[in-house]
Amino acid sequence: MYTQNNNYRIQGFSFLPPVVKNLLILNVLFFLADITLSTRGIDLTRWLGLHYFTAKDFYPFQFVTYMFMHGNFSHLFFNMFALWMFGYALENYWGSKRFLAYYLITGIGAGLIQCGVLAWELAGAAHVYAPAALQHHIDQIVTVGASGAVFGILLAFGMCFPNVPIYLYFFIPIKAKWFVIIYGVIELFAGISGTADGVAHFAHLGGMIFGFFLILYWKKHGSRIR
Repeated sequence: MYTQNNNYRIQGFSFLPPVVKNLLILNVLFFLADITLSTRGIDLTRWLGLHYFTAKDFYPFQFVTYMFMHGNFSHLFFNMFALWMFGYALENYWGSKRFLAYYLITGIGAGLIQCGVLAWELAGAAHVYAPAALQHHIDQIVTVGASGAVFGILLAFGMCFPNVPIYLYFFIPIKAKWFVIIYGVIELFAGISGTADGVAHFAHLGGMIFGFFLILYWKKHGSRIR
């Protein structure tokens, strides 16, 4: 049970609260739909994955839909496992509406950061490639996955439950706050160095950044974040 201030009622604890459960279901359904439609020549990622602003296949709604698309089963599995592992505690603590708002805002923020970093990279490449070649390259770039929102959830878990132990490899305990900091540093280093090419490291960092400032905003305005 979680006791909140007088503006909130005590909520029952659940290991599979409604928003987490429905996000898991939606992500699996989108993954299955992508596989099924691809056999009929329909590329769902082309429409729902996040393209750069100037790409021919860009649509604003992709800042939401890209979070439900995944490149392969392992990509989906690890994102969904982390969503459940850290998300159920946050949804029980915040309530479903606030948790859903946080998830969507950090996911959208991650997409914006990823596009911003891409804009900086493309500006540096503009004098190297011919305009047509550069545009072709832009049209091929697509970002998919719930990782940005999941990293936002990881950041929130570390801020809300800083001293809760997380067990690495099932037997090495580390406090949540240090786990988040270490993970953030790793993502920053990987993004700057270009390690693991093809991974949207700055989208991960973007989810954490948006989550950090959103939690600070809620704290400042007297929310239930403690």
